[in-house]
Amino acid sequence: MRLRIVVLGAGFGGLELTTILSERIGKYIDLTLIDQNDSFYFGFSKLDVMFGRKSSEKVKISYSNIVKPGVKFHQETTTAIDPETKSVTTNKGKYQADILVVALGADYNIDATPGLAEGGHEFYSLTGAERVGKILPAFKEGHAIIGVTSTPFKCPPAPSEAALLLHEYLIRQGVRKDCKISLVIPFTLPIPPSLGSSKALLKAFAERDINYIPENMVESIDPLRKIALLDDGTELSFDLFLGIPEHVVPEVVSQSGMTVSGWIPVDRKSLKTRYPKVYAIGDVASAGVPKAGMFAEGAARVAAESIIAEFKEEEFSLPYDGKGTCYIQFGQNKVGRVDVDFFSGPSAKGVFYEASEAIVAEIEYFESSRIERWF
Repeated sequence: MRLRIVVLGAGFGGLELTTILSERIGKYIDLTLIDQNDSFYFGFSKLDVMFGRKSSEKVKISYSNIVKPGVKFHQETTTAIDPETKSVTTNKGKYQADILVVALGADYNIDATPGLAEGGHEFYSLTGAERVGKILPAFKEGHAIIGVTSTPFKCPPAPSEAALLLHEYLIRQGVRKDCKISLVIPFTLPIPPSLGSSKALLKAFAERDINYIPENMVESIDPLRKIALLDDGTELSFDLFLGIPEHVVPEVVSQSGMTVSGWIPVDRKSLKTRYPKVYAIGDVASAGVPKAGMFAEGAARVAAESIIAEFKEEEFSLPYDGKGTCYIQFGQNKVGRVDVDFFSGPSAKGVFYEASEAIVAEIEYFESSRIERWF
């Protein structure tokens, strides 16, 4: 009998895990990959869409391109998860797994920040980035605030990137001198584990006259007065508010009983949950690393090795190392890179590589290689 594996979510984690399992034990498995969407896109593509560099259709890769031994993709919405029995219900049917992997990512709770839905805009979803892209041409003067409303949030460099790219966009529009940009972020430094990348960002903010407001979050928005209230009581008036909304697990995950303090706890070495033969990888899990694609990809490799070792009745010997890379867009066709290690020492440590055009080419290769591998 073939091993029945159900993977919920076809993002970085789900796609990498599915690919490894297909390559290594594809002829021995029936793997069902389920996602409610019909296509995948890289997280950094949202900024391309937001600032008019690419269309939404241009950044999407259809899941119909997945043709792998032992793998079937189903575009369905997961409506119930029973981790005790490893059974899954969707809007189209039911699935029983021998091994269940939850990789459903994080959703956004816009309503958690009073006034955000009425007075601001989020750009963390592709739909949100599209909306912002449509309103940006009308922003010709006034105060733009990019503000974090809650932690944790996906891709920690993204708010800083948005501020730098907004600066560049407004220059192209010929209106930068009439606009003020503020960035509200909960950390002392833009990228806490990496002093080098933080220094580079702070220098870039100063050079571009971007107002950096650290150790604060946006508590609420007053849509009528156009005021952002920070958690230290400060009020900031704005003409354009771009918010990073509260992140939460999808509702179907919270209803499953798998979460503790809002996220699914996992064994850091294997990504196993407390339920036998049930794994959680990526943004949905509390694994002690940032909620970012390359960390999900690394977790997927470890979960795949654990599944393969158990299938072959071998010893599992590749514990998750908590290492990952984040790219940081500085504008002016330059990208920086920070390699972060979260588990080796007493605290996370990041190594920064200065922004350059060479790293732009590295991102392009990263994207093309994943598309070739996953699809």
